This record gives sequence, C-alpha cells and structure tokens, in this order.
Amino acid sequence: QVQLVESGGGLVQAGGSLRLSCAASGSIFSINAMGWYRQAPGKRRELVATITSGGSANYAESLKGRFTISRDNAKNTVYLQMNSLKPEDTAVYYCNADLMQYTGSHYIKDDYWGQGTQVTVSS
Repeated sequence: QVQLVESGGGLVQAGGSLRLSCAASGSIFSINAMGWYRQAPGKRRELVATITSGGSANYAESLKGRFTISRDNAKNTVYLQMNSLKPEDTAVYYCNADLMQYTGSHYIKDDYWGQGTQVTVSS
C-alpha cells in the first residue's frame, strides 16, 4: 500500500503565502517524478508543477515566478511554496507521485494521487 498525504492548505488573503507538503509512505522502492495539480470548481484538473528525483522542475507557464516546487528525497516529500496568491488560485490541490512499489515479491510502477487539500484565497 502506498499513501500520499497532503497538508498545508487553508484560507489566505490575496497577496499572502502558503506552503503545501505531501508525504509519500508505504512500500515504496523508488519515486521518479512528484508533482502538484489543482482543480477549481467547474474546471478540469490542471498541472501546477512537477519535479524529478534529480530536482528538475517544470511549471505551468502562468505560475512561474510565484510558485516554487521542491522535494526531500530522504523523506519522500514534495513541497509547494505559493507566494503572491490570487483569488484565481483557489482550488483543491492534489499531490501526484510516479513511483515504484515493492510488494515483497514483485515491483509495481504506477501513478498515485493524494486526497487533495483545499486552498482558498480571499480578495
């Protein structure tokens, strides 16, 4: 079993900051890319940022300069620092991990999602 648990969401005023965390746990052999996606009401889930195990980051073009993704490989944790938040950043933020699970007898490569954490930015 593999779990991704997000934390750090909440209510913040426009212009404020939040830091999201996502910790992966379970029978993990290795983690390739980790990332953050978000889904606003009535909209499709969209990419926020991803980061490889080597630290190469990729961002949604519209979020560059305000959001920073990082990870701690030793803790199987990915972070998202969000600055200068805007009301349009309001969404449920989901953590994602592309990882290799070891079941004790074989390996399974799969994509895992967290349960999501709500971020609300008031104007």
